[in-house]
Amino acid sequence: MTSVFYASTLFGAMTLATALDAGAFGDHDERRVLIVSNTVPIPEITPSFDRLPAAAGLRERFDDVVDWNALVAPLHPSRWRPRAAEAPMLARLFAQRLGLAGGVRELVLESVAVAPARTIGSLLQGCPITVYSDGLMSYGPTRDNLPAGIGRRTSRLLYLDLVPTIAPLLLREYDVATVALPDTGFRRVVASLPAADAAGARGAPVVLGQYLSQLGILEPREELELHERMLDALAARGADRVVFRPHPAARRVHVLPLQRHAQRRGVELVVPDDGLPAESWFAAAGPSLVVSCFSTALFTASRFYGCEVATMGTDTVLERVAPFENSNRIPVTLADALLPRLDADGGTTRPDVPDVTELVRAVGYCMQADRLADLRDAAAAYLGRHGRERYFKRKRLEAVGLLAPPPAAPAPTAPPVGKGLLARAGGRRPGGRAAAGRAGGPGDRPVTREDGRPNRRRT
Repeated sequence: MTSVFYASTLFGAMTLATALDAGAFGDHDERRVLIVSNTVPIPEITPSFDRLPAAAGLRERFDDVVDWNALVAPLHPSRWRPRAAEAPMLARLFAQRLGLAGGVRELVLESVAVAPARTIGSLLQGCPITVYSDGLMSYGPTRDNLPAGIGRRTSRLLYLDLVPTIAPLLLREYDVATVALPDTGFRRVVASLPAADAAGARGAPVVLGQYLSQLGILEPREELELHERMLDALAARGADRVVFRPHPAARRVHVLPLQRHAQRRGVELVVPDDGLPAESWFAAAGPSLVVSCFSTALFTASRFYGCEVATMGTDTVLERVAPFENSNRIPVTLADALLPRLDADGGTTRPDVPDVTELVRAVGYCMQADRLADLRDAAAAYLGRHGRERYFKRKRLEAVGLLAPPPAAPAPTAPPVGKGLLARAGGRRPGGRAAAGRAGGPGDRPVTREDGRPNRRRT
């Protein structure tokens, strides 16, 4: 039989490798196939992660690697889903292409609620499903309802224990087993990758880019300004060299403007183009500070490599991220509530947020109240103790019944009847005089009769 794995990012493949090395899928005594997909907006101009030098050692853990983009081309892998009538035929073709005549022992997916993972899960039927989490998303609720054919087959969630005090909410409604992967195993996987060349930049602070404008959370100019503010704060701390690592899925439109800004500040900006994960840089360079908005790499830097970390811009993202159910809400909430905030003068301020574990459960309930109905009392209790703070929207609390809507405005009262209204209505003024002629007099006669002919006045 064959075990089938799916990954769309280098970090996801590293997480898979950690699970495989930890024995989460047993001995390698049967065939293993890895399906890779490139889900960036324009995959034709962005290389897939499996083509990067860092992926070579990860690929060795599998017997075959299949390119999902090539299978569904020219359609985009995140948008294509088979129609119900076509699914049986496509499932047979898919199994034939992957050489699954002997059956599938297990299907291992990330981001199971969305395509292409959801599509693959619907095509490969009759096997158990394991979900592994790509970063902080495991601490948030399931984004969408899963088809019954996927939900009832999912038995466990594997995740990196980035926030040890908090249990994952992902797939909680399906009562799956949660299995934390070993920290040392993840560090060993990173150590097995090519080493980052940090010559001349050891100890330099690092700015981790994201792709907030591509997600529609910030405007492109706002995202650039956020990076500039991060660099300015590091310069205020005395840094004369700063490392900027753009997100692998982000367009490189901010690199040149940020380099110009750094030059004006007298700071050398180093932009590695090594195709390695941020964790490889943390291991090799030992940065004095790692700054980002709410990147998962802030947590890997702190937990796995002991780096000092700080956030900037989380307040804006908390306000902007929409809808409330957006899967980025829990990651930005964790970053804002747990990690120090970088101030404009280069100092850091540690947040004073109580009961972060209960905060995450309360926010998760408000995101997906129907799926996490058992958390309603806990959410209400948290709000009763701490109020709405910056993590909850009034309208959302009203929508899930945790906050009473404001009282309805009183119905408008009819304005006082004026002289003009009395005149048009043929009413009488006090004293019994008609408002416009006598009642029933010429002042009340229409200009024309019902037959359309002029209404002549009698003399």
